Amino acid sequence: MKVLFEDNHLIAVYKPNGVLSQGDSTGDKSMIDEVKAYIKKKYNKPGDVFLGSIHRIDRVTSGILIFARTSKALTRMNQMLKDRKISKTYLAILDERPDNPSGKLVNYLRKNQKANYVIVVDKDKEGAKKAILNYEMIAELESKCLVSVNLETGRPHQIRTQFGYIGCSVTGDTKYRGSKRSELKGGIYLHSYELQFLHPVGKAPIRITVKPDAVGYWKTFKDFI
Repeated sequence: MKVLFEDNHLIAVYKPNGVLSQGDSTGDKSMIDEVKAYIKKKYNKPGDVFLGSIHRIDRVTSGILIFARTSKALTRMNQMLKDRKISKTYLAILDERPDNPSGKLVNYLRKNQKANYVIVVDKDKEGAKKAILNYEMIAELESKCLVSVNLETGRPHQIRTQFGYIGCSVTGDTKYRGSKRSELKGGIYLHSYELQFLHPVGKAPIRITVKPDAVGYWKTFKDFI
């Protein structure tokens, strides 16, 4: 397990493709279990280890995952997330080039919990939630397009749904707009690259970054990341 940041209140780790952020009905291993085991062993903690989930990233997505090690940090980070005071930047490789090299996507999304699938709907539809992201094209190679994405909202499957809706599916994402299956083991070309925020206790500015593993199309674009 790769630890990206750690102090008494927070711990940020790298989540590989194919691994759950938190446990689900499948019973498969999750990052929260791995981090708890790491803390328990490193600090020789008896009993259960407290670890609060601040956010999740999809199983098929790689990148930064951050947890709270204290209840104080968890409460404050959750409020910061709600107030949009945590900046989240993703990298994505798209099957098609967007019409504009940079822009803002604003849609209303509704999730079918049973099918674990999100669709774009009219804003007056029951369950519709506003989703906003900003993107900028970084490079275009081999008919693929690398973009950076800054989220203003954190809706489930937001990036995948919004880019799929404009016909620019995330490469390897068979769920939204039918991209061809990825050769990445258990993953697609979507990566949580950067988090920026003020520390919930010390108030110092924190910036955490991690590059995707240089495999597949990530290796193609490695000079631009």
